[in-house]
Amino acid sequence: MIYVIGIGTGGIDEITPKALNALNECEIISGYSRYIDLIREYFPGKTFMSYSMRQELKRCNDALALSREHNIALISSGDSGVYGMAGLMLEVSSGSGEEIRIIPGITAANSCAALLGAPLMNDYATISLSDLLTDWKIIEQRLIAACEGDFVICIYNPASNNRPDNFIRACEILIRHGRGKNTPAGYVRNAGREGEFMKVMTLGEIMNERIDMLCTVIIGNSKSYVSIDGKMITPRGYKL
Repeated sequence: MIYVIGIGTGGIDEITPKALNALNECEIISGYSRYIDLIREYFPGKTFMSYSMRQELKRCNDALALSREHNIALISSGDSGVYGMAGLMLEVSSGSGEEIRIIPGITAANSCAALLGAPLMNDYATISLSDLLTDWKIIEQRLIAACEGDFVICIYNPASNNRPDNFIRACEILIRHGRGKNTPAGYVRNAGREGEFMKVMTLGEIMNERIDMLCTVIIGNSKSYVSIDGKMITPRGYKL
């Protein structure tokens, strides 16, 4: 049996009871080394298999081979079906006859929105700025479409050492297509982990922040605002 499990964004308190039960049922826990390190102390006696980035296919193939004799957990941060391992594991296991159980988790969009206020109360889009697996032209099209549709935008994988300018490029695209520089925006670094930090500001201001792979960014729509308490809010439309 293979359990593909979303472990939430950080600490043990963000792992759902369903995910926790599944992890306890598995003899082997497999995943990216950073995510293994987040949960290792909570599961003494388990066998851990740590992998580096870009070894996703190997993780899935190894899990499939081991599942014939063991219950194995293949973990992702956040939710395994949101930029996680669920889709690839289903593709790799197709036709194998092996049972795959996908266990959802709290994705970064939700945990970061809660820290920033309530910015996702109306329609929103999540867009990853990583162009390792998606051509930048397609990412640009998605940014434009989200902007034209006036969606709140939650940005995953905003920038890295190998692509430090992607977040700035994305912000410039949004501004060119009508998203005002004064639009409320915010980011969270290390959500649910040691060193957690959050900040609310404007789209124009956030372009000057140090945004990296440990951050999730939320950019409001035309109705979003910052309350007098400093919370980012996108109204649902209720009459006050």
